Amino acid sequence: MNPIFEFLFGQYEGYATHQIVLEITAVLFGLASSLFSMKNSIWVYPTGIVSTSIFVYLLWQWGLLGDLIINGYYFIMSVYGWYIWTRKVTPTRYTPISKTNNKEQYISAGIFVGTLLFIYAVYEFFEKWTSWTAYVDTLTTALFFVGMWLLAKRKVENWLFLLAGNIISVPLYFYKGYTISSMLYIIFVFISIAGYFAWKKRLNNPQETGIIA
Repeated sequence: MNPIFEFLFGQYEGYATHQIVLEITAVLFGLASSLFSMKNSIWVYPTGIVSTSIFVYLLWQWGLLGDLIINGYYFIMSVYGWYIWTRKVTPTRYTPISKTNNKEQYISAGIFVGTLLFIYAVYEFFEKWTSWTAYVDTLTTALFFVGMWLLAKRKVENWLFLLAGNIISVPLYFYKGYTISSMLYIIFVFISIAGYFAWKKRLNNPQETGIIA
């Protein structure tokens, strides 16, 4: 076997074929969801629900509790976000892209701290503090929880939290042995940057109506 291929994908040697196929499928739907999000399209949520549903199943099989909680939360936020994005605030306007106000910033801080405490309690209960990756999982979970809530609320700052979480997740998932998912997070890093500037452009456009693309 090619040494580079072995280095990148040797971790999958003991996996069942259907697990690899499911991970690739979840990755593709996750990528589609992220691209739809950047383009301000409602399809971010149907594709995201498919991706997170598959990942919840796989992560349960792999025993990755923290990642499973993240994806379970993604599923809930996808349903909530689908409602928010398609809700008309006036007869001609959907919920528009906007910046966070003071109240939403306090809520974001509360979600971040609350998530850290919640994940700590879950890991403590299930005795999952067996590796340094558990501590990093706790941080990325908090970042993604805030980011997904802000995405559902159509707040431009969601991209900053997702960007931070994506950057950390690239080496983290590779270290865990999930090269395909790690590669996805590399793409997510660039999409997060592009999405931030794309949403800021819409935010600063006085013609922006918030209508779903």
